[in-house]
This record gives sequence, C-alpha cells and structure tokens, in this order.
Amino acid sequence: MNLEQYKKAVELLNLYSYHYYVQDNPITTDEVYDKLYHEVLEYEENHEDDILKESPTQRVGDVISDGFSKASHLSRMWSLEDVFDADGLQKWLTKTYKLDSNISFYCEPKYDGASLNLIYENGELTQAITRGDGEVGELITQNVKTIRSIPLTIAHKDKIEIRGEVVIYKDEFERINEARLKSGEAVFANPRNAAAGSLRQLDSKITASRNLVFLPYGVGENSLEHKLLSQRMEYIYSLGFKKPPLSATCRDFDEIEAVYQEMNKKRESYAMMLDGMVIKVNEIAAQIDMGYTVKNPRFSVAYKFPAVEKITTLKEIILQVGRSGVVTPVAIVKPTNIDGVVVERATLHNFDEIQRKDIRINDKVIILRSGDVIPKIIKVLTHERKGNEVEYERPKNCPVCGSELLDEGVLLKCQNLKCEARVINSIIYFASKPCLNIDGLGSKIVEALFNAGVIQSVLDLFDLTLEKLLALDGFKEKKSRNLLNSLQNAKGCDYWRFINSLGIEHIGEVASKTLSERFGSGFIDAAKDEMVACDGVGEEMAESVLEFVRVNRETILKLQTILKPLEPKKREEAKENPFKAKSVVLTGSMSQSRDEIKEMLEELGAKVVSSVSKKTDFVIYGEDAGSKYDKAMSLGVACLSEKEMRDKIEQVG
Repeated sequence: MNLEQYKKAVELLNLYSYHYYVQDNPITTDEVYDKLYHEVLEYEENHEDDILKESPTQRVGDVISDGFSKASHLSRMWSLEDVFDADGLQKWLTKTYKLDSNISFYCEPKYDGASLNLIYENGELTQAITRGDGEVGELITQNVKTIRSIPLTIAHKDKIEIRGEVVIYKDEFERINEARLKSGEAVFANPRNAAAGSLRQLDSKITASRNLVFLPYGVGENSLEHKLLSQRMEYIYSLGFKKPPLSATCRDFDEIEAVYQEMNKKRESYAMMLDGMVIKVNEIAAQIDMGYTVKNPRFSVAYKFPAVEKITTLKEIILQVGRSGVVTPVAIVKPTNIDGVVVERATLHNFDEIQRKDIRINDKVIILRSGDVIPKIIKVLTHERKGNEVEYERPKNCPVCGSELLDEGVLLKCQNLKCEARVINSIIYFASKPCLNIDGLGSKIVEALFNAGVIQSVLDLFDLTLEKLLALDGFKEKKSRNLLNSLQNAKGCDYWRFINSLGIEHIGEVASKTLSERFGSGFIDAAKDEMVACDGVGEEMAESVLEFVRVNRETILKLQTILKPLEPKKREEAKENPFKAKSVVLTGSMSQSRDEIKEMLEELGAKVVSSVSKKTDFVIYGEDAGSKYDKAMSLGVACLSEKEMRDKIEQVG
C-alpha cells in the first residue's frame, strides 16, 4: 500500500463507518472492514509521519488520564423549562406568542443521556467538554474521539460548537450489564448513568468498548446563516452526524401535540431512551429576540413524557431508621422494569399512608416512576385480592435496637442515641460541614471505625487515640494524626453548631441559631412556651427538642463538657439597612460561597432561611437559580441578583 492507496483506504473506512454507525445501514461486511482496517494499521505502523487525523485507528482508546481538566464552553449551555401536559404546553405557547406571534416550531426527541459540547476549528474536532455547570465542564476529548458517530473532521471550516446527547442504546446497555454481572461488578442503574459513567472513564479504552452514540440537538457559537433551525439541523446532519428517529416542523398547538403523541407512542420502539420532546422556535431571528431568563431560553421548552406506571406485587414492608431516629416504611416489590430501570423498592412515605390506602402484604399495586423521583405506590388493586393478603401491623419497637418507639401519629421515632442504625448516620451528620465540620471524618471513615468496634456513639470519638487508630486496617500515622487534630479543633465551636450537630428532629441550622441566641447552653432547660415564643420555632419543633433532651440529657451534658462550645455573644444591633429583620433565601451560584454571603446578611440583621414562602421578603439569586427562584416569582416575592443585593448594601454604606 502506498500513500495514495492509504488515503483512499482511510476515506473508504470512514464511509463504511458512517453508514454503519450514523445511517444504521451497513454497506459492507465486518470481514471486509476488518481486513481493510488492518491494512491501514500496518501502513501507519511503518509510516508514522503519514498518519491522517481522520484515520479510524486514531479512535482507539489508549490513554489513561490522571483526571480531567476543566474547560470553558464558547457559549453557555442552557437548561430547559419543563412542561408536563397539554395545559402546560398551551401556557408556554401563549407566553411565547406574546413575544412573537409569527413563528413556527421545530420538534425533536429529548434524549435521556449525558450532554456534550463538541468544538470544531478548521474542520477538526479540537475539544469535547461535558455540560458541567453550563459555562465550564470537564475536558474529555480523548474519550470522545472513541465514539464512532462523532466525526473527527467535518467539511465546515469555521469555528463551531455542536451540542448533543451521548446515549447508550438499550440493547448495548443490556450487554454491558450482563458482562458486569459475570465479572462480579455492580450493574448500571439505567442507560443514562451508563452513558455518563462511560464518558468519564480515566482509561479511554473502557470508553471505546462501550459503543456510545452521539445525537446532536443544536449548536452553540457558530457563523451559520440559516434563517430556520430546521435548516440548520439538516446542515449539521449533512456534516456526518446522526439524525433523530423523528423530528418535525409544526405551526401550532394541534400539530405539536400530534407529533408529541406519536413520539410518545413510539418511544418503546426507539433504540435509545427518551424522556420527552423538545420544542424550539424555528425562526432563529425570533430566538435571538426572545433571549433568555435567568436559567432558561424563552424560545424552547421540554415537553416531558408521562410518568410510567406498572403493576407489581408488594412482597414485604421493611423499616429504615434515619439519623434523627425517624422510622420510615419501605415497600419491597417484585422486581419490575420501568423505562429501563429495574424497580425493587417504592416509598410508602409514612405509616398513615399505609393505613389510608389499606396497603397489605401480597397486594397487587400500581407503582409510578417519574424521572429520577423515587418510585411510589399510587394505587392498591383491591379487586385483585385472593385472600392471602396480610394487613400490616404498626410497629411498636425499633427494628434495630428494640427500644420503644415514640408514636407521633404520622411519624414513629427511635429516641435512643445509641441505636446502631442511628449511630453511623448521626456521627456523619455530627461531623458534617454545617455542624462541627470535622475534616477527615467522612462516611467511609465513620463506617470503618464503627465496624471495627472502636466507636459505638458520638462520645466515643473523643476517646480515640493514636494507638487505637494505628491498630486498624487502612489507618496510617499521618491520616490518624490528622483525624485526631480535627477532633481537637472541633472543641470551642459556636454554640449553634453544637445544637445543630445533635441531629434533633425538625431542628436545622436556622432553628439552632435561634435557640442558641435565645438560650445558649440553657436550651436543655427551656420550657415549651419559651421556645415557641422564639421567632420561627413552632410547637412541633419545641416538642421535638423536649423529647430529645429527655432521652439524651446525659449525653448532651457529656458532649458539652468535652467540646466546651462557646456561649453566643450578644450581637450588636445592625444599623438600618434594606435587609434588617427581613427573611432572605439564597439560591444559585454566586461569586462567594453561600455560607459567606449568609454570614454577611446575618451581620446586617437578616434572617437567612432555606425555603421560600409568602413570608419571604427577598430571594437573592445567582447563576443557575433553581426552583426557589421559580417559586418566588410565582408568589410575587422580590428577587434580587447578587449584584442588586450588593448595590443595596453599598448604598447604605
């Protein structure tokens, strides 16, 4: 083979690949492809300087990365607003028509995979970046070059970002999981997780083995002159990218709804997983005029498919004990495949729910799974009962430690701080950042210490010694000394952190600060009416504190003696400012950490809370503001950007 023959062979191999991986229409056999591929490979081994960048041999994963560096997108990758039914679609259309009534719409599938941004310069793939936070993602170019439905070179020579979703086809997903089962590895939960996990492998050979597929859905930065999105996407497909199984241009609600119903009806027959349909204004000039909200484009929406419901059998009800002692019932059901995910558990919420729905062991039930939401039982098929169904008896004792449960009606709680189920979770919470922030005491370390019998309660942490730690597997001297230093540094913490670290049911950071400022160490002797008199502390919260203190008073006093938490200083009253005595919620990413901004606002006399309600005075938002921002807008709560907040503070001086 000479150079010209080599170039023609590479061109022919890429043509074969395009028809096989993009068109799903092979034009040769595997035998012919493999023979030509090895001829090309042999030529390249003897002529390294002649190797073409677009040669299929350059796709083979052969690099193991230490980790992925970060890279910026040329233009932001946006998330989409969701609608879930025809009414939601109509409302979105009404809102969109107010911006421009002379428009049509382009509809395409919403793939259930991992978002990816490809950057081509001078016709060559130069960067492949995960979505990340929409502005910066992980640079995974080497891995992406192994995906055969992504061209290494394209005919378009100007710089362009091509966005799409990386998916794993359903049959490939089954193949991967079967192989993982045989080798004793954990199986992937669903094709989306498998795609995302495969993309981010440090060994690109693993990515290459997974048969990932790239499906484009749009462009970012570009110099294209098309007037319609539908024309632009046809051009993208012509560059060698895979077309969607169904797309359409629509004029109005009826046509959009018809395409949606067709896509939903056919979704099971498609090779890839879909979770909805994306609708975009087709006219690019109109898109530009409509622009964006804080978090979404105004010209596009995701019309989600209905949640999937399946009938299965309730086999048993098990009990889980959380760190605060709340006992939660969980339904174990006959394994059922719902939209690519095998469901074996479903939430029962609480014990009143079991009684209200008359849920019995061996009942036929309908379970609902919607997106990433935990499956739940929505209906009991009482007409299917055969007489072997067993009524569930409300438990009276903790399933782990056997102590008597506190029955609050809706909730059952184990109040024993030494309960094995509570110990691990309560210690993890005790050491977490909003509590005592004990560096080096993460979940794996806590589990290791507990399983080794070294700690059986929070108190045991402070009896740890270097000798005890060095006697354990995996604990070397540096690691052990660092942990002991972190435990020592936890002493003298703010008193509110001490209260928060106890893990009292219903008492979070805000309530801990309130109780600390009002009572300090005297909170363990505070009366119910005194606590309820505090702003933001209700009767249920006060009862929870009283119950916790009654059961764990001795432990609290011992911890207090060990940690010597600082009694709260009386904060000087803030001078007048727009945030004084106001209820404030923070959401989104900002220039400083939210903890720092929270502290700054509290110094100004604001009360920073976690949830939005009609009583909220301000929601301060940053990039990628979420549902809190949306709720604030719907309630008419004042929303300020970080800059607007700082401007108000500066005006005060």
